[in-house]
Amino acid sequence: MDKLIAYCGLACDTCPIHLATLEQDESHKRSIRNDLAEQCSKYYGMKMKADDINDCNGCRSALERLFSGCLNCEIRKCVIHKGLESYAYCSGYICETLRKHFSLAQDAQARLEEIREAN
Repeated sequence: MDKLIAYCGLACDTCPIHLATLEQDESHKRSIRNDLAEQCSKYYGMKMKADDINDCNGCRSALERLFSGCLNCEIRKCVIHKGLESYAYCSGYICETLRKHFSLAQDAQARLEEIREAN
């Protein structure tokens, strides 16, 4: 895969958490993280503060630079356990966990479908 695509189909290279990691202006980084904490609480039920939004290089990265939500992601754990490059290659595609994820991230489903069609 030539883009930074998460196991679940999210585009890490456009993810606001990843973009906050890359942000050089500390004031702007703080503002992004405040917004992200609100979104995580609203959409995912994760009660977070800006300080809870840590640096992340994408779910395929080393654990020391991985957002806590990605670290604890059931989809990520499953794909790693099965030794797959992406959930697009799973024989159980689409499971209930992935259906729930797609209800919040339809663009992720489109990316995984594209990966499945390419192979």
